[in-house]
Amino acid sequence: MIADAAALAEVTAAFAAGRGPVAVDAERASGYRYGQRAYLVQLRREGAGSALIDPVACPDLSALGAALSDVEWVLHAATQDLPCLREIGMVPTRIFDTELAGRLAGFPRVGLGAMVENVLGFVLEKGHSAVDWSTRPLPEPWLRYAALDVELLVDLRDALEKELDRQGKLEWARQEFDAIASAPPPEPRKDPWRRTSGMHKVRRRRQLAVVRELWQTRDRIAQRRDVSPGKVLGDAAIVEAALALPVNAHALAALNGFGRVNRRQLEQWQVAVDRARGLSESQLPQPGQPVTGPPPPRAWADKDPAAAARLTAARAAVTALAERLNMPQENLITPDTVRRVCWEPPVPVDPESVGAALAGHGARPWQVEQVTPALVTALTQDAS
Repeated sequence: MIADAAALAEVTAAFAAGRGPVAVDAERASGYRYGQRAYLVQLRREGAGSALIDPVACPDLSALGAALSDVEWVLHAATQDLPCLREIGMVPTRIFDTELAGRLAGFPRVGLGAMVENVLGFVLEKGHSAVDWSTRPLPEPWLRYAALDVELLVDLRDALEKELDRQGKLEWARQEFDAIASAPPPEPRKDPWRRTSGMHKVRRRRQLAVVRELWQTRDRIAQRRDVSPGKVLGDAAIVEAALALPVNAHALAALNGFGRVNRRQLEQWQVAVDRARGLSESQLPQPGQPVTGPPPPRAWADKDPAAAARLTAARAAVTALAERLNMPQENLITPDTVRRVCWEPPVPVDPESVGAALAGHGARPWQVEQVTPALVTALTQDAS
């Protein structure tokens, strides 16, 4: 592993002098550590070989990122790795996403192992994908597994490029890759506590306040300890406490998920519950988040039957088109975009206005070109 400044400088020079695209991968410690930081970065480039870099020992890889800024980066499921790579100074300007390429090309299984086996005929070593990559030192079998993740990535890229070109989809893929590479960092999620698993059981505002207080307390503890929040307190325990509204630590200890918690921690959780119990009505969270855009489709039939009919027709048209193009519907056009256009269709319903509406919701030019005729037909049929 590259774990000091001198070795990193050598790798940076070697990869800057390499040829062709660079294969890039990152390993995180999801489920073990707080956040989504990278604990290993793997690279491979012709003329430079492979490198495994320890971003704990070398937390600033911006010089390496700058040296490769004009090079195409080959990643598998790029949107998973780009945020943690950005944190350590590695930001590509051009990418090729082999997972997304597989989707566009119509492969039924797009995991890296399946793609390498189906496209290149090699079977990758398995077994270490879910390990704790924050472990130091990393065992040699784990490092071998990690190196294999980039060993054939450029070969896979080249084969997929040929297949996409054969299918007439290469320009579509390039537009998708450009959209990923140029996308701004995502905004922090509003009220992330609302994503607690099992929230559908929690209906009263006071109970929602308990979830919020326990979630925020857990998050602070997890961040301080640098452990996954689930290792501090499970979502199921949070929901259980919210539903029960325990009046003291003894009652809390009787709930699932709290029985083995020590006295000091139990009191800490009870303090959070008590905070929620003591809030005034005006301080309690609202049952749902403010909705932007159309309501849930299940409510359309009651709220706007005409819109519900438009959505049914549009979904059928998109499904048929996706099958004809041999790709998943969500890669042809996002379901949210279809819903928005059907809820508030442009006036008039013609190719120009529908295409503009799709583009306004973020559809790429190839998607506008493919989907517009199908949506115009669906919306016009409903109007007639």
